Amino acid sequence: MRTELQQEHHSDAYERKLDVINPATEELVATVAAASPADVDAAVARATRAQAHWAALAPADRARLLRRFAAAVDAHNEELAQLEVREAGHPVGNARWEAGNARDLLDYCAGGVERLTGSQIPVADGVNLTFAEPLGVVAVIAPWNFPMPVAAWGTAPALAAGNAVLLKPAETTPLTALRLAELALESGLPEGLFQVLPGEGPVAGNALVEHPGVAKVVFTGSTAVGKRIMAQCAAHVKRVTLELGGKSPNIVFADADLEQAATAAPGSFLDNTGQDCCARSRILVQRSVYDRFLSLLEPAVRAFAVGDPSDESTAMGPLISASQRERVRSYVTEDAPALIRGSAPEGPGYWYPATVLEAAPGDRTAVEEIFGPVAVVIPFEDEADAVRLANATEYGLAGSLWTRDTGRALRVSQAVRAGNLSVNSHSAVRYSTPFGGYRQSGLGRELGPDAIAAFTETKNVFISTAASTAGEQP
Repeated sequence: MRTELQQEHHSDAYERKLDVINPATEELVATVAAASPADVDAAVARATRAQAHWAALAPADRARLLRRFAAAVDAHNEELAQLEVREAGHPVGNARWEAGNARDLLDYCAGGVERLTGSQIPVADGVNLTFAEPLGVVAVIAPWNFPMPVAAWGTAPALAAGNAVLLKPAETTPLTALRLAELALESGLPEGLFQVLPGEGPVAGNALVEHPGVAKVVFTGSTAVGKRIMAQCAAHVKRVTLELGGKSPNIVFADADLEQAATAAPGSFLDNTGQDCCARSRILVQRSVYDRFLSLLEPAVRAFAVGDPSDESTAMGPLISASQRERVRSYVTEDAPALIRGSAPEGPGYWYPATVLEAAPGDRTAVEEIFGPVAVVIPFEDEADAVRLANATEYGLAGSLWTRDTGRALRVSQAVRAGNLSVNSHSAVRYSTPFGGYRQSGLGRELGPDAIAAFTETKNVFISTAASTAGEQP
């Protein structure tokens, strides 16, 4: 596949390259040209032209092309998965799921193209209609932790609504995004409609956010950067959707199936090596079963297979980079109260062992997003205490609770201030249901039946039906 930018570079004295490193081996995978502000300008111009053509197509034709794109992603699932393994260090089974998620979302959104209807509102002396019209050019700034799925979360509904998309992948993980853009062209999407702009956040990302030709920005990443982007968009009265950080609770009540809860817990904070905004990294356990739960959790954590991402049996791979590993290490000092510590491969690669710490509610490890394979365990007394601890965070993205009491499940689900909750499960993300956070975890919702509408403007049209009196005799 081509790993250079799929566009002509302009002579603005900006010549930067991005090295893509395999996190499991520290070997160079590819070198990709980084987009400059001039490249962004040219891409916006191409996207604007392509969007006008795309929006003019019959809805059935747009839906057909998106389904063809989904089929191409499906046909290249293994290729895309292997790229994800090499650039992000994801276990191959996870990477196949991620390619499948992108495929499924394209299919799902294709089904919404012909159902993006307006409404007829009863009014006096006329007919009132509303129309859902595309915004124009949408910028999607995707993260490195889930490069394919999150790129699709913004791209698929935006395209379905009739927009053009400029996707800026993370500096470390541009390869799957570039390949998706190639597959879009091969599937018949108009040239310029879906472009990928690898580049540095302060350069290409900033140029996209500031560009007057970009109507909306979709950003997934840290809360700090999200706040800056929101402020920039406010200056231009530009729409923005933000999916930011999290410090999600996993609440285990005494009446829960403790064996099931303990068996499921490792995957909730070790999946993707803990590099997941939804990671249930605060395990809150009712005090009366605290010791019993920990005795069940320890073998489950140690059984979580860590190793070569290309090995079918691997459940957890490396962290994305050396700098990310140093960040995680900064939270786990030598004298940290580690209750459980797993193993990790030695030698090349950005490895870090699964770690479970004992913590008090106000500890740094219990408050800040670590973004690594580290969880803290905190006891609670009763239902009210569990809710208090669950809400003792500036975030509000996800969470789980384990109980056999249906009434409690409903009460606690309503009381916890988070956008995505699961009962007796850690499943938080489905392409057919809304996803997003409260408070510092973001703004707006992605996925689900309303995702496409988030990429439209509502136009209101009134048509008078009153009889004309011009020229009539009294």
